[in-house]
Amino acid sequence: MVDGPSNLGLRPPVEGTVPGCYKLAGAVRDQGFVKRIGAEDSGVVTPPRYDRGDWKAGDGVFNAVAMAEYSRRLADRVGMLVDEDKFVVLLGGECSNLLGPALALKRRGRYGVVYLDGHSDMRTVDNDEYVGAAGGEALALVTGRGQVDLTDLERLGPYVRDEDAAMLGYREDEAYLETLREAGILERSALEVMKDATKAAADVLKHLERGELDGFWVHLDVDILDSEVMPAVDSPDPGGLQHEHLLSLLKPLLKSPKCVGLDVGIFDPDLDPDGRYAAELTDTLVAALNG
Repeated sequence: MVDGPSNLGLRPPVEGTVPGCYKLAGAVRDQGFVKRIGAEDSGVVTPPRYDRGDWKAGDGVFNAVAMAEYSRRLADRVGMLVDEDKFVVLLGGECSNLLGPALALKRRGRYGVVYLDGHSDMRTVDNDEYVGAAGGEALALVTGRGQVDLTDLERLGPYVRDEDAAMLGYREDEAYLETLREAGILERSALEVMKDATKAAADVLKHLERGELDGFWVHLDVDILDSEVMPAVDSPDPGGLQHEHLLSLLKPLLKSPKCVGLDVGIFDPDLDPDGRYAAELTDTLVAALNG
């Protein structure tokens, strides 16, 4: 297990503050997570300071320089563990954390990604007025859409080919669905997942257990969960999964011999003062990983 407590890719919840998702790892650890999954603790990759400076709309992704530097260091740590045949659990942080594992795996071969999120995170300058928060652009970035200082680190972009990606859990009002579909990325809405999470997982495995792929990584943004059961996120929305749906989705994905790791992000302990949502999230993650 590795902590990647970066909040570099989210907007401030209130002017003059910073996003609290950097506390995710600590909150989950406080629930006994490491011991409960029998993990080896591989430490923390400490992120740079959150500082948007005088950023304004139209300037591109904020914190991009810091994010690029952090992604390289995170890739080094994740890659070291992959080389040791360890299954990696990366606790965020927010969705731009995916850049680190994606870069690590691209250094080693051809890998896919399963993107579990309440939003597609396919925002680009081509489908919106401007970009800014990389957490809302992470799937676009790892598939090569966006500014080159993030999409082409070490001249290895795109880190994931469109045909090697899957995106599950978006709501019915998803803003960038057209971009997702134009890319040909396998996708399933939250409603489709809730109808049959086991089938949704099977569809993904059929797609990503192909022989030409060396493996795949699972990215989990906990806002895939319905806002009633997980309000402690920056963009809570109704129409999402219940914990039992998420568990049914995660279990077969994480059991696959092709799956090399999981990152978890967006949960904000500042929005969970009594620790209830941390406990419920941890229970689901433990059950999924212990399968």
